[in-house]
Amino acid sequence: MPQKTVAGAVKKPATPKLNKLSVACPHCGHKQLEPAAAYSTVCKGCGQHFRLEDSGKPAAKAPPARKGGRQVTCFKCNTELDVSLTAQSTMCKRCSSHMDLRDYSITNATSRNFETKGRFVIEQGAYLFNTDTTATHVILKGRVLGKLTAEDSLEIYSTAELKGSFKARNLVIPAGQRFRWPEPLKLHGAEIAGELVANIQDGHTIVIRGTGRLFGDVQSQNIVIEPGAIIVGDMKITPPARPSISNVPV
Repeated sequence: MPQKTVAGAVKKPATPKLNKLSVACPHCGHKQLEPAAAYSTVCKGCGQHFRLEDSGKPAAKAPPARKGGRQVTCFKCNTELDVSLTAQSTMCKRCSSHMDLRDYSITNATSRNFETKGRFVIEQGAYLFNTDTTATHVILKGRVLGKLTAEDSLEIYSTAELKGSFKARNLVIPAGQRFRWPEPLKLHGAEIAGELVANIQDGHTIVIRGTGRLFGDVQSQNIVIEPGAIIVGDMKITPPARPSISNVPV
């Protein structure tokens, strides 16, 4: 028989407390309390369903890039993102920063900073001055005064005039074109089919095509010289740096 209070209301018997344990979502790592007898639940952090027995396991790997798309790396936090080939811009899913994905072609005098994951062309006769420009692929035929960064490749023609500084992962000198630089170039790779007057340091793979001419010293892990190439300078093959080993018990 249910017990009655003094006021005459029915008082329900106390419900025993359930034992709970802390579980971590295998998708995002969010921790929450769940009944010990539960089989599965929904994460309050990311909203995804998971089994309690999967709690604490490492998050699943991200799916591979979709066919027809491409991968870009965030300028700010270096997170890899999958984007459509037709996308003009995107937002980083980690730090929420905006990224320009458009291609640019500079055809006149321009003073503006650019930062894009697209292709950037400074046409012959164009002048880009007092600027800091970063792009994935850069083709330089005109004049630049400022800083220039090519995250992948920098293709330079004889009509180019560069005053300032530049960084490039790979340097390309097309056949019939010439480029001279007074300071040592630190490159991951280079493809020289035209003429380059410069010293190269700390390279990974330097290729001198049969039509290429190189006047300068080269220090690289790999040097490929095709028949017909002309080289004036010292060539030095350097093995890749080995990781240092410390605190190794004897």
